[in-house]
Amino acid sequence: MSNLSELGEFLRVRRAALQPEDVGLLNYGIRRVPGLRREELAMLAGVSNTYYTRLEQGLSTNASESVIGSIAQALGLNTDERAHLFNLARPGKTKRRTLTKPDKARPGTLRLVRSMFTTPAIVLGRRSEVLAWNPLGHRLVAGHLDLAAPDSPSTRPNMTRMLFLDPHTRELYSHWQKEATRAVASLRLLAGMSSDDPELATLVGELTMKSPEFATMWAKHPVENCMSGLKHMHNPEVGDLELNFEVLTQNDESGHRILMFTADPGTPAAEALQLLRADTDEPKAAKTIGTGQTVSA
Repeated sequence: MSNLSELGEFLRVRRAALQPEDVGLLNYGIRRVPGLRREELAMLAGVSNTYYTRLEQGLSTNASESVIGSIAQALGLNTDERAHLFNLARPGKTKRRTLTKPDKARPGTLRLVRSMFTTPAIVLGRRSEVLAWNPLGHRLVAGHLDLAAPDSPSTRPNMTRMLFLDPHTRELYSHWQKEATRAVASLRLLAGMSSDDPELATLVGELTMKSPEFATMWAKHPVENCMSGLKHMHNPEVGDLELNFEVLTQNDESGHRILMFTADPGTPAAEALQLLRADTDEPKAAKTIGTGQTVSA
């Protein structure tokens, strides 16, 4: 996933999505391809057509911040999309990472997740792989998998892979298309920041080959930093749930996140979570939580 080739593709896709009337230009002549012409976008951004063409062709590696900002404004990019464009256009700013051993959650993070008896919680790695979950989080999103699956990198689930390739997970989300688009948008944002990550490239390649739906969404270059919102789920044990989700990102270079689900008090979803929790019996017994360790109440 070369940043410069990704930059060219991102610019072409976003330019093709704009019509002249969207940016206050007259639509004249027959357009052989959809969207703005290169020279129109270059004019709006205040750069030469030759220079902009080099950017789309991945031939320029030293675009200034002002030029990138002007192009972002001309394309009408939002905050997340603008940040993604900067990541792609300035590959020299990307810090290369060398992983010498399998990723794992910090002990303090595990203690925090273990303490959440009433809140489904999942610890996610940089590529949305499950590093740990508490029993309620496991029952909510992947009760058909082994509770200890996150213990080993060879059996560790990946939330994005499951969303596209696991039939049980697909049935879990009532609004699957929305959930899938959100997942791809998050993965695109990550790809712009981690073009040197071979495991991420392998994941994208696998999903592109095995899921036509993923390939179609990926080609559209959606970008979104999804930190909170609503998820509509259908758990096989307790039925339909409308849950709030929050993502807490750790303030280090690990890229680890904690995904938590809550229900509004007094709602059917709150009752459903209570039923799901009753079966875990977490506060009354020692439980293995997908970390190779046990904890007692």
